[in-house]
Amino acid sequence: MSSFPHLLAPLDLGFTTLSNRVLMGSMHLGLEESPGGHDRMATFYAERARGGVGLIVTGGIAPNAEGRSARDSAMMTTTDDARQHRVITDAVHREGGKIAMQILHCGRYAKHPELVAPSPIGAPINSLVPRELSTEEVDRTIDDFARTAELARVAGYDGIEIMGSEGYLINQFLTARTNQRRDEWGGDFRARARFAVEIVERTRRRVGEDFILLFRLSILDLIPGGSTLDETLELAKSLEAAGISILNTGIGWHESRVPTIATSVPRAAFSGVAAKVTNSVGIPVVASNRINTPEVAESLLAEGQADMVSLARPLLADPEFVTKAQQERPDRINTCIGCNQACIDHALTSRITSCLVNPRACHETVITLSTPSRRKRIGVVGAGPAGMAFSAFAARRGHSVTLYDAATTLGGQFDIARRIPGKEEFAETLRYFRGELDDAGVQTRLGVHVTAQMLIDEAYDDIVLATGIEPRTPEIPGIDHPSVTSYLDVLRGDAAIGDRVAIIGAGGIGFDVAEFVTQHGTSASLDRKTFYRNWGVDPEFQSPGGLVETRPPHSARTVHLLQRKDTKVGAGLGVTTGWIHRAELTQRGVHMVSGVSYRRIDDAGLHITVQGKDSVLDVDTIIVCAGQEPRRDLHAELVQFNYTPHLIGGADVATELDAKRAIRQGASLASVL
Repeated sequence: MSSFPHLLAPLDLGFTTLSNRVLMGSMHLGLEESPGGHDRMATFYAERARGGVGLIVTGGIAPNAEGRSARDSAMMTTTDDARQHRVITDAVHREGGKIAMQILHCGRYAKHPELVAPSPIGAPINSLVPRELSTEEVDRTIDDFARTAELARVAGYDGIEIMGSEGYLINQFLTARTNQRRDEWGGDFRARARFAVEIVERTRRRVGEDFILLFRLSILDLIPGGSTLDETLELAKSLEAAGISILNTGIGWHESRVPTIATSVPRAAFSGVAAKVTNSVGIPVVASNRINTPEVAESLLAEGQADMVSLARPLLADPEFVTKAQQERPDRINTCIGCNQACIDHALTSRITSCLVNPRACHETVITLSTPSRRKRIGVVGAGPAGMAFSAFAARRGHSVTLYDAATTLGGQFDIARRIPGKEEFAETLRYFRGELDDAGVQTRLGVHVTAQMLIDEAYDDIVLATGIEPRTPEIPGIDHPSVTSYLDVLRGDAAIGDRVAIIGAGGIGFDVAEFVTQHGTSASLDRKTFYRNWGVDPEFQSPGGLVETRPPHSARTVHLLQRKDTKVGAGLGVTTGWIHRAELTQRGVHMVSGVSYRRIDDAGLHITVQGKDSVLDVDTIIVCAGQEPRRDLHAELVQFNYTPHLIGGADVATELDAKRAIRQGASLASVL
């Protein structure tokens, strides 16, 4: 008996059957516009098809020039455009998979001067103001969608997805806040919805009945004045009547004040509203957002909350997600931790998408698992992210690897990070690497203090040092005062924390520590009700946009988060997560101060100067998060013996703590040794 009978059940669409209930959700890869990108996409998508995905949806392709996200973004308007995609669809079909192309018009979110929208109303996340589409242009845009769908069929796709969610053009037509037109495309909800329905009707006529049509429907806008649940359900029924095969669901506009996909969001946080759509239509409905394990997916399907589940980032993290579920090996899945650092943050900054926990994603032709020309004996010191990644990849290639660490557990700084509220998912990565190291045959020797002589005596062919970092101690008079402690002691639970706290350093670690010391009760990332309350989400989804007043808890501690730089506190945090961390700390009453000079520490507290004004923070505890230094003692010893060890991770570069760089370095080095 399968542990996941609903997840792995076929889905009959009448004219075709999907092998299971897993939809690979759309993600822009950055390969769409890169030289040789179509070939790399072919390899990327083929690996996911081979891994058993029921239906793949590509990143968004624009139906016309105005709809592109940027001037150089991909679109499909000619048969030549379509022919270039053949290498992708052929590769997926050779692996027995099915693939649909998403058609995406950005509307007022576009980052080029030709952007258009239903009304000339700018988005708060875009400095550009759109031009209003004329009545004739609206009709032409509908034809452009249908024409692109027809070209997608020429390109060999099994279907298309019409992007009507996340605040893009179709979503902008649906909402009175962004659609203030006075012609037949504006007015009451039925008139505003006409644009979406007409796109589906014309598209279905152009592509025929034996072509999969998905529509990504915004079921919870999470913006003031957004659509109501009744309006959303009315539209869902209209789209079904217009010829949609599958209703995919989207949560939140990009400008929403509510996080929707970060690791601080509970798993399947929005499945309740998907269930309401499922119960209102007779076509398959896809649940989305923070579904990252087969257990969560199976539960949603078994309870009838949806007919399929969308896994986007989880299939970046592990292309064999479905296969491992089929093989009853869910513990071997490399789980998406929702960090966004290498996927969405890359996409929004014009870099090629990848994955923090799986750097091979979108780089399959670069970071390979090919058999080495010579099998080597390799000694690795340091079992943090870099050391674990290197050891697992190198052993998979056939090398004999021994991994050492002075600690008695794997993970290094990553094992510390999992203790931060909202980062509990990091434990999944440690669980995955433990299994990988065992499966690959890595000899793991924990609790061992390695010396240079030990490594020399073993006569390794290569030595890799992933020895990590040492916290930096700033030169402040009184830094040895009893009130001062290191962030490591705080997060390990080895330091008593008073009611009045100053944190020196407002980088990623400083923010993490501030979260840690202000947390009260259950983490919102683990409890849906707490998350809804903190962020103001209507648990009944009845209010317009699904928003209500926020009711976040205020911290019992007084906390000052301080940085030397005279810039916005947290400016260096992730593109899609930095605002979340700042908002959470603001909710908790944390005082965030930049441009701080530290004068001294004594019994009176922390003496500082800000904008020329001296003051004393009367605090019980001062936590130092002032950066790190590479730990290279062992490296220096080996060099003295004429060895040239490889440095990776924090031992190489200790600027902040960068697990993305560390894991990528480890995997990249392992692929070439």
